[in-house]
Amino acid sequence: MLPPAEPAARVARFTRAERWVHRATAGLMLLCIASAACLYLPQLAELVGRRRLVEQVHEWSGLLLPVPVLLGLGSRALRRDLGRLNRFAAYDREWLRGVLWRTFHRPAGKFNAGQKLYAGWIAGAVLVMLGTGLLMWFTKLAPLGWRTGATFVHDWLALAVGTVVAGHLWMALRDPEARRGMRTGSVDRRWATREHPRWDPEAHGEDAGQAGEPARHAR
Repeated sequence: MLPPAEPAARVARFTRAERWVHRATAGLMLLCIASAACLYLPQLAELVGRRRLVEQVHEWSGLLLPVPVLLGLGSRALRRDLGRLNRFAAYDREWLRGVLWRTFHRPAGKFNAGQKLYAGWIAGAVLVMLGTGLLMWFTKLAPLGWRTGATFVHDWLALAVGTVVAGHLWMALRDPEARRGMRTGSVDRRWATREHPRWDPEAHGEDAGQAGEPARHAR
């Protein structure tokens, strides 16, 4: 009779504060996208009704969207991970080349280059959406020409945000261990070694290979 298999070793990936920031931000983002769809798609607008309530939900969920991250800045772990997300190393370019050429050589630290690009893009998009949304909400803040431009940018950027978020969800659905890490805070050590070889779970500083390199911040 074979002995029972030992459970796979797990390593800590996200703290409770980081997981709650992610959940709150994701909830507000999905609420924004869903309410926007109800405002702009006639079929959904007729199905849901109560347009003014939907508008208020959209406005307030958009205003509150940056709040979880701002509150989470009190967490040292979150600040450290935000620094990781905002720094590109030489191996991040290797990861992008690996994706482009569909090779298996895709070195990554705690976050891969795709996650870094997504985080930087979505952060910038949220700020633009917030600014244009305020111009549309408070009509006395700017002349008509500004509000018209803000509406154009807001609408098209909303479509882009919805598409990018859908891609993010699709990638998450393809990786059960990554989802488990965000849900429970820990991941299988073998998964971490395979998917994020430059990440040392025991270290609390930069990923291997980043220390001493000139900063290349994501824009």
